Parts: sequence; C-alpha cells; structure tokens
Amino acid sequence: MKMSDIPFALTDWSAVAPTEHAGITGMALWRTVTCGGIRVRMVEYTPGYLADHWCSKGHILLCLEGELHTELEDGRTFVLRPGMSYQVADQAEPHRSSTQGGAKLFIVD
Repeated sequence: MKMSDIPFALTDWSAVAPTEHAGITGMALWRTVTCGGIRVRMVEYTPGYLADHWCSKGHILLCLEGELHTELEDGRTFVLRPGMSYQVADQAEPHRSSTQGGAKLFIVD
C-alpha cells in the first residue's frame, strides 16, 4: 500500500453517515472515508451478522468491541477480540465474517 497525496485530516466518525450492508443475517453499518485510493472504515456488525459473500479484498482490520469470527474459504477459523487485528492481501485468502453478539471494527483497505 502506498499512501500519497493525503493531507492531514481529522475524522469525527460520529459525523460520518453510515451506510447499511445486509448480510445473510444481520446488518453491517459502514462509516467510510476515502483518502486517495485508500478506504478507511468504522464498521459495526449487529448481533447475529453473517456475511453474504466470500471477500477477496485485502484489509487491515482492528477489533474495537465485541467478538468477530472470521472463516477462510479453506475452512480455517479465527476469533478476534478487542485489541486484536488481522491483515490479508488482495486476492490472497477469501474470507467471511460473522458475530453472535455484535462487533465494532476499524478497517483500512
């Protein structure tokens, strides 16, 4: 990831309007800011969320609240709790997320 042509700026996430993204079950609420070619998001998953697709996009993801379950297409599973992160490259390992009790994440991609 090359970060260029991005001026210093503050983000008040509470002032960024959320967009709704339905899962198979539950909802993801994305607050998104684009900086150059980089997307920065604060994402909240409602309890019972299950992604409706396998994602091949690369991310750097930090769990802020709750618990996020990440399943890789090859069957491996991982659990993120507050203070834990993962990173994955574009087109590297398709993954999908779920949460029983809800989760809040900070994502850069």
